[in-house]
Amino acid sequence: MKPRLGVIAATLLTCASAAALSSGDAPPAIDALDQAGEKVDLERLEGKVVLVDFWASWCGPCRQEMPVLERMHQQYGSQGLVIVGVSIDSSLKKMKRFLDDTPVGFRIVHDRKAEIASRYDPPEIPSSYFIGRDGKIRYVHEGFRKEDAPKIESRIKSLLAEKPDQDAD
Repeated sequence: MKPRLGVIAATLLTCASAAALSSGDAPPAIDALDQAGEKVDLERLEGKVVLVDFWASWCGPCRQEMPVLERMHQQYGSQGLVIVGVSIDSSLKKMKRFLDDTPVGFRIVHDRKAEIASRYDPPEIPSSYFIGRDGKIRYVHEGFRKEDAPKIESRIKSLLAEKPDQDAD
């Protein structure tokens, strides 16, 4: 008896969602334009510490997290930290209104169709992916509470302290 196509598709989808990104994985491509019209290409950022953060204007914890990320950008950007905020807002207008109220200096990508989010499959919003100088995901941070700020900063400092050729943990 041949398996039905629907059963095979359901099995593949279940396996795909079970394979969430974790430490040691290569991050999926972003390949989108940021707010300045520059392409975000993670391969070109190898050797830097990259934090990819998925957020939305309707997300309360994101409103608390954005100023923390901006402070990290200002404090550690000159040391090799690159932050890429990926907005999953369906409306560009809502995203821009949020950024007018909470301005940031780091790169922002609008993922209106959730194409980037579907590659990363963030467990919740916000979720942050810490990418080491080696180009591999080192940590995934789910959600945000004010008390998470020191942990995020500690992870950034730890990754920045690694030499580009130093192996992951």
